[in-house]
Amino acid sequence: MELAFVLLVISVLFIVKSIKVVPQQSAWVVERLGKYHATLKPGLNVLVPFIDKVAYEHSLKEIPLDVPSQVCITKDNTQLHVDGILYFQVTDPMRASYGSSNYIVAITQLAQTTLRSVIGRMELDKTFEERDAINASVVTSLDEAALNWGVKVLRYEIKDLTPPAEILRSMQQQITAERDKRARIAESEGRKLEQINLATGEREAFIAKSEGEKQAEINRAEGEAAAIASVADATADAIRKIAAAINEPGGQQAVQLKVAEKAVEAYAQLAQKNNTMIVPGNMSEVSTLIGTAMALMKTPAAGKP
Repeated sequence: MELAFVLLVISVLFIVKSIKVVPQQSAWVVERLGKYHATLKPGLNVLVPFIDKVAYEHSLKEIPLDVPSQVCITKDNTQLHVDGILYFQVTDPMRASYGSSNYIVAITQLAQTTLRSVIGRMELDKTFEERDAINASVVTSLDEAALNWGVKVLRYEIKDLTPPAEILRSMQQQITAERDKRARIAESEGRKLEQINLATGEREAFIAKSEGEKQAEINRAEGEAAAIASVADATADAIRKIAAAINEPGGQQAVQLKVAEKAVEAYAQLAQKNNTMIVPGNMSEVSTLIGTAMALMKTPAAGKP
């Protein structure tokens, strides 16, 4: 009975030692008599008890690794406190087991030294502007070295860049000055646009006013021209009527009588308005006019039956 119990215990022990269940996204490295034998995949695996041994267990998931803060000196001799975070993944469990005694420490140290080298080639302002370039340089350098450790470096991100307090104050003053400059430029541009708009408005108003005055002058001139044309037409019509009347019988005698009357009236008015008596140089002309007028006045009477 006791022998059977001992055999049962030994059997259970053998089963426990020989059967291994590997979780998903994991890889176990098996050594046989102290030498690498195989890498167990996820699922049920059978080993030789007391001969095979699981020496290393690796997670194949993406692993974040915090890189401690360190002091880096830029090209223009400015100190920066820099810290970041690294993401890597085990791609070769065998190399990860035997390529380095501690690949996590190796990756961390290499990330710090690479970061110091990259920042040392840049000036202070460039380190803030080119974070992506810094991250890419660190990943490239780490990935080349980590191949021998069975590790794939996926990405590196700088969490914080902290310059000294004096530099921070200078940067803040520079930012403030730049903002004031932009504000003044924007204000001057606004005043410039305002002056342009005012000048444009005045110019358009002056043009509109001048166009109105021009049109008014044109209308006035057209009105005066129309009036002159009307007067001229009326005068021409009157002249035509007078000419037609003159050509009729007795027309010329009527004209001569009218002229004589006007002449006599003119002489009479001159005599009334002046104290000095004005006597025509040729008195025969006056007598002729009077005689003509009297003859014309008698002509109608003589013509009566």
